[in-house]
Amino acid sequence: MKATVLKIAMAAGLMAGAATGAMAQQKNVTIGVSIPAATHGWTGGVVYHAQETAKQLEKGYPGLKVIVKTSPDGASQANAIDDLTSQKVDALVVLPFNSDELTNPMREVKKRGTFVTIVDRGLKDPSIQDIYVAGNNPEFGRVAGKYFVDNLKQGNVVVFRGIPTVIDEERVTNFEKALEGSGVKVIDKQYANWNRDDAFKVMQDYLAKHPKIDAVWASDDDMALGVMEAIRQAKREDIKFVLGGAGMKDMIKKVMDGDKMIPADVSYPPSMISTALGVTAAHFYTNAPMRGTYTLNAQLITKDNAKEHYFPNSPF
Repeated sequence: MKATVLKIAMAAGLMAGAATGAMAQQKNVTIGVSIPAATHGWTGGVVYHAQETAKQLEKGYPGLKVIVKTSPDGASQANAIDDLTSQKVDALVVLPFNSDELTNPMREVKKRGTFVTIVDRGLKDPSIQDIYVAGNNPEFGRVAGKYFVDNLKQGNVVVFRGIPTVIDEERVTNFEKALEGSGVKVIDKQYANWNRDDAFKVMQDYLAKHPKIDAVWASDDDMALGVMEAIRQAKREDIKFVLGGAGMKDMIKKVMDGDKMIPADVSYPPSMISTALGVTAAHFYTNAPMRGTYTLNAQLITKDNAKEHYFPNSPF
Protein backbone atom coordinates (compact mmCIF):
# COMPACT_ATOMS: atom_id res chain seq x y z
CA MET A 1 0.00 0.00 0.00
CA LYS A 2 1.03 3.58 -0.49
CA ALA A 3 0.34 6.24 2.10
CA THR A 4 0.08 9.99 1.81
CA VAL A 5 2.07 12.21 4.15
CA LEU A 6 -1.04 12.57 6.31
CA LYS A 7 -1.54 8.83 6.60
CA ILE A 8 2.11 8.36 7.47
CA ALA A 9 1.89 10.99 10.16
CA MET A 10 -1.14 9.19 11.57
CA ALA A 11 0.64 5.83 11.51
CA ALA A 12 3.72 7.21 13.18
CA GLY A 13 1.47 9.03 15.61
CA LEU A 14 0.22 5.73 16.99
CA MET A 15 3.19 5.87 19.33
CA ALA A 16 1.79 9.03 20.90
CA GLY A 17 -1.29 7.13 22.01
CA ALA A 18 0.54 3.99 22.97
CA ALA A 19 0.22 4.64 26.69
CA THR A 20 -3.57 4.51 26.60
CA GLY A 21 -6.05 1.64 26.65
CA ALA A 22 -5.32 -1.71 25.10
CA MET A 23 -2.32 -0.33 23.27
CA ALA A 24 -0.44 -0.15 26.56
CA GLN A 25 -0.58 -3.86 27.29
CA GLN A 26 2.71 -5.32 28.48
CA LYS A 27 4.62 -7.12 25.76
CA ASN A 28 8.36 -7.65 25.58
CA VAL A 29 9.62 -6.60 22.14
CA THR A 30 13.12 -5.63 21.02
CA ILE A 31 13.63 -3.52 17.90
CA GLY A 32 17.12 -3.08 16.50
CA VAL A 33 17.89 0.02 14.47
CA SER A 34 20.86 0.18 12.09
CA ILE A 35 21.54 3.51 10.40
CA PRO A 36 24.51 5.34 8.86
CA ALA A 37 26.58 7.51 11.18
CA ALA A 38 26.18 11.28 10.97
CA THR A 39 28.62 11.63 8.07
CA HIS A 40 26.64 14.58 6.69
CA GLY A 41 23.71 16.77 7.64
CA TRP A 42 20.87 14.54 6.47
CA THR A 43 22.14 11.43 8.24
CA GLY A 44 22.81 13.61 11.27
CA GLY A 45 19.10 14.40 11.22
CA VAL A 46 18.31 10.69 10.87
CA VAL A 47 20.44 9.83 13.93
CA TYR A 48 18.78 12.59 15.97
CA HIS A 49 15.24 11.54 15.06
CA ALA A 50 16.02 7.83 15.60
CA GLN A 51 17.35 8.43 19.09
CA GLU A 52 14.53 10.77 20.10
CA THR A 53 11.83 8.50 18.69
CA ALA A 54 13.34 5.47 20.42
CA LYS A 55 12.95 7.25 23.78
CA GLN A 56 9.33 8.17 23.04
CA LEU A 57 8.42 4.67 21.92
CA GLU A 58 9.97 3.02 24.98
CA LYS A 59 7.92 5.36 27.19
CA GLY A 60 4.74 4.69 25.25
CA TYR A 61 4.95 0.92 24.75
CA PRO A 62 5.49 -1.10 27.97
CA GLY A 63 8.13 -3.78 27.48
CA LEU A 64 9.60 -2.26 24.32
CA LYS A 65 13.36 -1.97 23.98
CA VAL A 66 14.93 -0.08 21.04
CA ILE A 67 18.64 -0.49 20.29
CA VAL A 68 20.12 2.12 17.92
CA LYS A 69 23.46 1.47 16.22
CA THR A 70 25.22 3.78 13.75
CA SER A 71 27.85 2.74 11.19
CA PRO A 72 30.34 4.77 9.08
CA ASP A 73 30.27 2.46 6.04
CA GLY A 74 28.57 -0.57 4.51
CA ALA A 75 30.97 -3.17 5.89
CA SER A 76 30.64 -1.77 9.41
CA GLN A 77 26.87 -1.77 9.07
CA ALA A 78 26.85 -5.44 8.07
CA ASN A 79 28.78 -6.17 11.28
CA ALA A 80 26.37 -4.02 13.30
CA ILE A 81 23.43 -5.97 11.90
CA ASP A 82 25.12 -9.25 12.92
CA ASP A 83 25.53 -7.85 16.41
CA LEU A 84 21.90 -6.76 16.61
CA THR A 85 20.56 -10.12 15.40
CA SER A 86 22.73 -11.90 17.98
CA GLN A 87 20.75 -9.97 20.60
CA LYS A 88 17.60 -11.75 19.36
CA VAL A 89 15.76 -8.68 18.11
CA ASP A 90 12.13 -9.14 17.05
CA ALA A 91 12.41 -6.52 14.32
CA LEU A 92 15.17 -4.72 12.52
CA VAL A 93 14.77 -1.19 11.13
CA VAL A 94 17.55 -0.50 8.66
CA LEU A 95 18.53 2.51 6.60
CA PRO A 96 21.19 0.86 4.41
CA PHE A 97 24.47 2.64 3.89
CA ASN A 98 24.24 1.30 0.36
CA SER A 99 22.02 -1.21 -1.42
CA ASP A 100 24.61 -3.71 -2.68
CA GLU A 101 26.46 -4.48 0.55
CA LEU A 102 23.34 -4.77 2.72
CA THR A 103 21.04 -6.91 0.56
CA ASN A 104 22.60 -10.29 1.36
CA PRO A 105 23.05 -9.62 5.11
CA MET A 106 19.41 -8.55 5.33
CA ARG A 107 18.31 -11.64 3.39
CA GLU A 108 19.95 -13.78 6.09
CA VAL A 109 18.21 -11.73 8.79
CA LYS A 110 14.84 -12.32 7.13
CA LYS A 111 15.47 -16.07 6.92
CA ARG A 112 15.64 -16.12 10.73
CA GLY A 113 12.07 -14.82 10.88
CA THR A 114 12.93 -11.26 11.93
CA PHE A 115 10.43 -8.54 10.97
CA VAL A 116 12.26 -6.21 8.56
CA THR A 117 11.65 -2.52 7.93
CA ILE A 118 13.82 -0.83 5.30
CA VAL A 119 14.13 2.95 5.16
CA ASP A 120 15.12 5.22 2.29
CA ARG A 121 17.89 3.36 0.43
CA GLY A 122 16.09 0.27 -0.82
CA LEU A 123 17.61 -3.21 -1.04
CA LYS A 124 18.28 -4.91 -4.37
CA ASP A 125 15.64 -7.49 -3.41
CA PRO A 126 12.43 -5.81 -2.16
CA SER A 127 10.92 -9.17 -1.14
CA ILE A 128 13.15 -9.14 1.95
CA GLN A 129 11.28 -6.26 3.59
CA ASP A 130 7.96 -6.29 5.45
CA ILE A 131 7.76 -2.49 5.48
CA TYR A 132 9.45 0.08 3.26
CA VAL A 133 9.46 3.77 4.23
CA ALA A 134 10.97 6.38 1.95
CA GLY A 135 10.55 9.66 0.24
CA ASN A 136 9.21 9.60 -3.30
CA ASN A 137 12.55 9.36 -5.05
CA PRO A 138 11.27 9.23 -8.65
CA GLU A 139 9.19 12.31 -7.86
CA PHE A 140 12.20 13.95 -6.18
CA GLY A 141 14.06 13.72 -9.49
CA ARG A 142 11.05 14.69 -11.59
CA VAL A 143 10.26 17.78 -9.50
CA ALA A 144 13.89 18.90 -9.74
CA GLY A 145 14.01 18.32 -13.49
CA LYS A 146 10.78 20.21 -14.05
CA TYR A 147 12.21 23.13 -12.09
CA PHE A 148 15.16 23.31 -14.49
CA VAL A 149 12.89 23.13 -17.54
CA ASP A 150 10.53 25.82 -16.18
CA ASN A 151 13.18 28.20 -14.85
CA LEU A 152 16.39 27.65 -16.81
CA LYS A 153 14.55 26.68 -20.02
CA GLN A 154 17.83 26.06 -21.86
CA GLY A 155 21.49 25.71 -20.95
CA ASN A 156 24.21 23.37 -19.68
CA VAL A 157 23.72 21.58 -16.37
CA VAL A 158 26.07 19.46 -14.25
CA VAL A 159 24.66 16.77 -11.98
CA PHE A 160 25.82 15.45 -8.61
CA ARG A 161 24.93 11.86 -7.80
CA GLY A 162 24.90 10.51 -4.24
CA ILE A 163 25.99 6.94 -3.46
CA PRO A 164 25.33 4.01 -5.85
CA THR A 165 21.90 3.01 -4.55
CA VAL A 166 18.41 2.29 -5.81
CA ILE A 167 17.18 5.71 -4.73
CA ASP A 168 20.01 7.55 -6.46
CA GLU A 169 19.21 5.72 -9.70
CA GLU A 170 15.52 6.56 -9.36
CA ARG A 171 16.27 10.23 -8.78
CA VAL A 172 18.71 10.67 -11.65
CA THR A 173 16.67 8.64 -14.14
CA ASN A 174 13.55 10.70 -13.51
CA PHE A 175 15.46 13.98 -13.46
CA GLU A 176 16.78 13.22 -16.93
CA LYS A 177 13.34 12.09 -18.14
CA ALA A 178 11.92 15.44 -17.05
CA LEU A 179 14.50 17.21 -19.22
CA GLU A 180 13.62 15.28 -22.38
CA GLY A 181 12.51 17.55 -25.21
CA SER A 182 13.74 20.69 -23.43
CA GLY A 183 16.69 22.95 -24.06
CA VAL A 184 18.37 21.84 -20.82
CA LYS A 185 21.36 19.56 -21.37
CA VAL A 186 23.28 17.49 -18.81
CA ILE A 187 26.96 17.87 -19.72
CA ASP A 188 28.47 15.94 -16.78
CA LYS A 189 27.45 13.82 -13.80
CA GLN A 190 29.57 12.29 -11.05
CA TYR A 191 29.12 10.69 -7.62
CA ALA A 192 29.86 12.88 -4.62
CA ASN A 193 28.48 10.59 -1.89
CA TRP A 194 25.98 13.10 -0.50
CA ASN A 195 29.02 14.68 1.11
CA ARG A 196 29.93 18.38 1.25
CA ASP A 197 33.70 17.93 0.92
CA ASP A 198 33.37 15.42 -1.92
CA ALA A 199 30.97 17.74 -3.74
CA PHE A 200 33.42 20.61 -3.35
CA LYS A 201 36.13 18.54 -5.08
CA VAL A 202 33.79 17.35 -7.84
CA MET A 203 32.63 20.92 -8.48
CA GLN A 204 36.24 22.04 -8.74
CA ASP A 205 36.68 19.36 -11.40
CA TYR A 206 33.54 20.50 -13.23
CA LEU A 207 34.69 24.13 -13.15
CA ALA A 208 38.07 23.19 -14.60
CA LYS A 209 36.55 21.04 -17.36
CA HIS A 210 33.60 23.19 -18.42
CA PRO A 211 33.99 26.87 -19.34
CA LYS A 212 30.22 27.45 -19.25
CA ILE A 213 27.84 25.93 -16.72
CA ASP A 214 24.40 27.49 -16.53
CA ALA A 215 23.08 25.70 -13.43
CA VAL A 216 23.80 22.81 -11.05
CA TRP A 217 21.60 20.01 -9.79
CA ALA A 218 23.34 19.12 -6.54
CA SER A 219 20.41 16.81 -5.60
CA ASP A 220 21.29 17.17 -1.90
CA ASP A 221 21.68 20.17 0.41
CA ASP A 222 25.02 19.07 1.87
CA MET A 223 26.42 18.68 -1.61
CA ALA A 224 24.92 22.03 -2.59
CA LEU A 225 26.93 23.75 0.15
CA GLY A 226 30.15 22.20 -1.17
CA VAL A 227 29.19 23.27 -4.69
CA MET A 228 28.53 26.84 -3.58
CA GLU A 229 31.91 27.09 -1.87
CA ALA A 230 33.73 25.86 -4.99
CA ILE A 231 31.85 28.41 -7.12
CA ARG A 232 32.69 31.18 -4.65
CA GLN A 233 36.38 30.34 -4.60
CA ALA A 234 36.55 30.12 -8.39
CA LYS A 235 34.65 33.41 -8.74
CA ARG A 236 32.55 31.94 -11.53
CA GLU A 237 29.61 34.12 -12.53
CA ASP A 238 28.13 32.01 -15.34
CA ILE A 239 26.16 29.74 -12.94
CA LYS A 240 22.64 31.04 -12.44
CA PHE A 241 21.51 28.79 -9.59
CA VAL A 242 22.13 25.59 -7.61
CA LEU A 243 19.26 23.25 -6.69
CA GLY A 244 19.81 20.91 -3.75
CA GLY A 245 17.30 18.81 -1.86
CA ALA A 246 16.20 17.41 1.52
CA GLY A 247 15.14 20.60 3.30
CA MET A 248 18.22 21.54 5.37
CA LYS A 249 17.28 24.51 7.53
CA ASP A 250 20.23 26.60 6.28
CA MET A 251 19.12 26.09 2.69
CA ILE A 252 15.46 26.78 3.47
CA LYS A 253 16.53 30.05 5.11
CA LYS A 254 18.33 31.02 1.89
CA VAL A 255 15.16 30.29 -0.09
CA MET A 256 13.12 32.35 2.39
CA ASP A 257 15.57 35.24 2.11
CA GLY A 258 15.41 35.26 -1.67
CA ASP A 259 18.99 34.12 -2.32
CA LYS A 260 19.32 34.15 -6.12
CA MET A 261 21.74 31.22 -6.12
CA ILE A 262 19.44 29.07 -3.95
CA PRO A 263 15.95 29.96 -5.21
CA ALA A 264 14.33 26.61 -4.33
CA ASP A 265 14.76 23.21 -2.69
CA VAL A 266 13.05 19.78 -2.82
CA SER A 267 11.76 18.11 0.36
CA TYR A 268 13.10 14.79 1.68
CA PRO A 269 12.83 14.78 5.50
CA PRO A 270 15.21 12.74 7.69
CA SER A 271 12.32 12.32 10.14
CA MET A 272 11.13 9.44 7.93
CA ILE A 273 13.09 7.21 10.35
CA SER A 274 10.51 8.19 13.00
CA THR A 275 7.72 6.99 10.73
CA ALA A 276 9.57 3.71 10.20
CA LEU A 277 10.03 3.15 13.92
CA GLY A 278 6.44 4.13 14.67
CA VAL A 279 4.85 1.72 12.22
CA THR A 280 7.25 -1.09 13.20
CA ALA A 281 6.37 -0.75 16.88
CA ALA A 282 2.68 -0.51 16.02
CA HIS A 283 2.96 -3.85 14.19
CA PHE A 284 3.68 -5.54 17.53
CA TYR A 285 1.46 -3.48 19.83
CA THR A 286 -1.69 -2.88 17.78
CA ASN A 287 -4.01 -4.90 15.57
CA ALA A 288 -3.53 -2.55 12.61
CA PRO A 289 -1.93 -4.09 9.49
CA MET A 290 1.47 -2.46 9.09
CA ARG A 291 3.02 -4.24 6.13
CA GLY A 292 3.52 -2.31 2.91
CA THR A 293 5.12 0.79 1.47
CA TYR A 294 4.87 4.22 3.05
CA THR A 295 5.85 6.99 0.65
CA LEU A 296 6.36 10.65 1.54
CA ASN A 297 5.72 13.02 -1.36
CA ALA A 298 8.52 15.22 -2.71
CA GLN A 299 7.54 18.87 -2.69
CA LEU A 300 9.11 21.85 -4.41
CA ILE A 301 10.05 24.42 -1.75
CA THR A 302 10.02 28.02 -2.95
CA LYS A 303 9.92 31.41 -1.28
CA ASP A 304 6.11 31.15 -1.22
CA ASN A 305 6.00 28.04 1.00
CA ALA A 306 9.47 27.95 2.59
CA LYS A 307 8.20 28.98 6.04
CA GLU A 308 6.20 25.74 6.21
CA HIS A 309 9.46 23.79 5.87
CA TYR A 310 11.68 25.89 8.15
CA PHE A 311 12.50 24.38 11.56
CA PRO A 312 15.28 26.48 13.14
CA ASN A 313 15.70 24.16 16.15
CA SER A 314 16.22 21.07 14.01
CA PRO A 315 19.75 19.57 13.82
CA PHE A 316 19.36 19.54 10.03
